[in-house]
Amino acid sequence: MVMFTGLVAEKGTIRSRRDGRLEIATSLAGELAAGDSVAVNGVCLTAVDPDASSFAADVMPETLRRSSLGPLREGSEVNVELPLRAGDRLGGHMVQGHVDATGSVAGVRDEGLARVVRIEADPALLRYVVEKGSIAVDGVSLTVSSVDDEAFEVSLIPETLERTTLGQAERGTMVNLEVDVLAKYVEKLIRSRAARPAAQPRR
Repeated sequence: MVMFTGLVAEKGTIRSRRDGRLEIATSLAGELAAGDSVAVNGVCLTAVDPDASSFAADVMPETLRRSSLGPLREGSEVNVELPLRAGDRLGGHMVQGHVDATGSVAGVRDEGLARVVRIEADPALLRYVVEKGSIAVDGVSLTVSSVDDEAFEVSLIPETLERTTLGQAERGTMVNLEVDVLAKYVEKLIRSRAARPAAQPRR
């Protein structure tokens, strides 16, 4: 099982895009072999033709439709993360690279050294989002600072603003969202238990 932590290693750049194939320039490409997994804006992709400065990845039309990879063009910056290896520190949270949905930046405001970003999302996804819980936004592991029925907020430190594409986020920006998978497992277990017929009393 491939896992990520949501700690973006660096920003890459879309070098070319044609026929569903993205070529991404990044110094991390030198650590990839053909067939390796790599997260691009939080989407788990398979590396093709890696060399010292770039790699390519084939992206299905479904992925392009359902993620923020669709609007990317040549020159667009993306967040790049290599998979978690045995023995690595888990500094963020467990991220699968399976995007649940996209959200839209509804507002950005500065708050001291931090920048607060408000992201609107479907209520079906927001039910998994809790204050002080974890969420991956374009592959970045973040802590939810507040949440309501329409959106949630995250507070970004200068390091995150500098090292990831979220520093460029503005009203209307589409972002990939992956909720904490533990929330979905808990929901399924609760539903399963609630659906079981009540035990009949012994006679």
